[in-house]
Amino acid sequence: MQFRTTLAVVSLTVSPMVVGADFDDWEGEGEVGVLITSGNTEETNINGRLGLKHEVAEWRNKGDFRSSYSETDDTTTAEKYRAELQSDYKFEGSQYLFVRGAYEDDRFSGYDFRSSLTTGYGNRVWQRGERSFLDLSIGGGYRFNKLEEPDEDGNRDEDEAIGRLAGQFDYALSENALFRQKLSTEIGLSENNTISESETSIQATVVGNLSMKAAYLVQHVSDEPAGAEDTDTQISVSLLYGF
Repeated sequence: MQFRTTLAVVSLTVSPMVVGADFDDWEGEGEVGVLITSGNTEETNINGRLGLKHEVAEWRNKGDFRSSYSETDDTTTAEKYRAELQSDYKFEGSQYLFVRGAYEDDRFSGYDFRSSLTTGYGNRVWQRGERSFLDLSIGGGYRFNKLEEPDEDGNRDEDEAIGRLAGQFDYALSENALFRQKLSTEIGLSENNTISESETSIQATVVGNLSMKAAYLVQHVSDEPAGAEDTDTQISVSLLYGF
């Protein structure tokens, strides 16, 4: 019930900004990476992502949807699905207020799912042109997770107030190449469980709207469930199509 309430609040907050939007103002990118090997070890890795963005004078809306799957010798070794929605209300040039909702289902994390809803203040503290900028934000909200197995007290639900710090640095290396660094941390205010993430990527145009992208993702959970690793890393190489 709590998770459904979280999703409802996210939908009610974000949908008014999206419904009235002119879809001619939307832009996005689709990304896919596939690696299949055979021989002594048969391995399959598939990564997919869809990113959407809508920006007008006062509003900036973003959606990010990801999936990853790995299989070795017919045994699934990784399976993750993730969705993020964020709406920014811009004022006085570079400042903005944001509302953000996130949901993640990682089969090997020890959680059935993790979800959060946060709101706060952000500022584009530096910008050069349209493709190079630094965004910093701070806020707070609520986190609700469900464990795959009950903890020592017999509980599967984790819910607490959280603080959130985040930053994104985009730098145009050239007309055809872009470096991006994203950092975020969500700090539990009662259970003291901190979830931090870093994503470093570089992409270069191959031809037209088609680009090649290499990325390194690190996620750290300070108080991980029993039997799960506290740090998860992923290296990916993929093709990206902008539209």
